[in-house]
Amino acid sequence: MNFTLPREVLVVEDEPFVRMVAADALSDRGIMAWEAGDAGEALSALEEHPNIGLVFTDVNMPGEMDGLDLAHEVSRRFPDVTLIVTSGAVVVDEDNLPLHGTFLPKPYPTGRLVQIVQEHLDGLEPDDSL
Repeated sequence: MNFTLPREVLVVEDEPFVRMVAADALSDRGIMAWEAGDAGEALSALEEHPNIGLVFTDVNMPGEMDGLDLAHEVSRRFPDVTLIVTSGAVVVDEDNLPLHGTFLPKPYPTGRLVQIVQEHLDGLEPDDSL
């Protein structure tokens, strides 16, 4: 029997169109993509869907918790979940990311997003040369 890890991702983005494009790109590659518009929705989704193995979150979001705060909270509460943080307004260096977090600057080609997500889900180190 061939066992594969769950390929479920949570896309956290307050801009509905951007969130939809990212989720659709992942879904088109066979990756189950859940969506959340803010940190509260994201934490609820993680509780409801324990097979989520990766959270892709924007830094700038409304509410009490921005995407970077969310990433740290996810790292604390769900230590096995991989994190990818994105922003077009700020650059987040490795020292400010949770352990094993990755920063993807906006704008990003959806193909690059899919590639990084697949590498993380497959347990590979992302190829930063592309």
